[in-house]
Amino acid sequence: MESLKDTMQTDRFQQILKFMQEQASMPSMSSSNETNKPGEDKCPKCNGTEFVFSHYEEKGNRKYEIHKPCDCREVNSWKRRFKNALIPEEFVHAKFDNYVRETDMQQRMFSMIKGYLESFPVDREALKKEGAQNIGFIATIGEQRIRSLPPNERLELKNRHNNFGIGKTHLQIALSKQLIKKGFNVLVVSDVSFMDEMMAAKRMDDNSETYYGLLNNVLSADVLVWDDVGKAKWTEAREGLYYHIIDERYKRKLPIIFNSNEDRATIAERIGYAGASRLLDKNGEVLETEGIDWRLK
Repeated sequence: MESLKDTMQTDRFQQILKFMQEQASMPSMSSSNETNKPGEDKCPKCNGTEFVFSHYEEKGNRKYEIHKPCDCREVNSWKRRFKNALIPEEFVHAKFDNYVRETDMQQRMFSMIKGYLESFPVDREALKKEGAQNIGFIATIGEQRIRSLPPNERLELKNRHNNFGIGKTHLQIALSKQLIKKGFNVLVVSDVSFMDEMMAAKRMDDNSETYYGLLNNVLSADVLVWDDVGKAKWTEAREGLYYHIIDERYKRKLPIIFNSNEDRATIAERIGYAGASRLLDKNGEVLETEGIDWRLK
């Protein structure tokens, strides 16, 4: 088992810590604090300030320069939101355009995600007022159920109801990118590494400052994308954390876009029945999926 020191040194944990520190120091997601790092090209119009001269205004005996947002500001704001989403490197190029739709299941998944995007609140203010429901892909037959079978039955059931490598994460990351472009703050977490990182932060000797800082980011993000929910090894502490995150976002009407290789019953065993009840709430959209493992193909 990894030591706490080893866990703290993981790239993902450092990335999330950096994200938390940047969030704490940034006035808003659209500020220009980290637009141009040393060595990066600056916008020739504004020289990296994101504002350009508009006109002069006179007040009394003084003349003031009035500036307006530069054309680069919106692009830079999108880049910051994309960076802060912590999208895994392997899904940086995931788009709707390059999602394969050769089967009925793939088409159903694609249509469901596109419909969700079209019905999503138009901006952050609308999200605060209206809220949004969860959307998720789960297995028809969960991994834990398959693992419980005798070896001779396990492979047959896995082949008939495979839920791995069918493009769940690809579609949800593609959706995330569209929401980022619309101005929403998105955060992507992968279940196992996220749970390990949170437990490691909880053990730090800093009066839980790091732990609650990370937790606040997960609770306050406009959209939380949770990959492979229920994959982490069960412990009572982790079940409590699952419930707290899901319940808080449920009460705030902030959506969780999730996927899992567990089914309705086994996901409840992995994350707790109370958390699963809220995550799989009937008002949201949940699709039971299975198909060809495209990673193997």
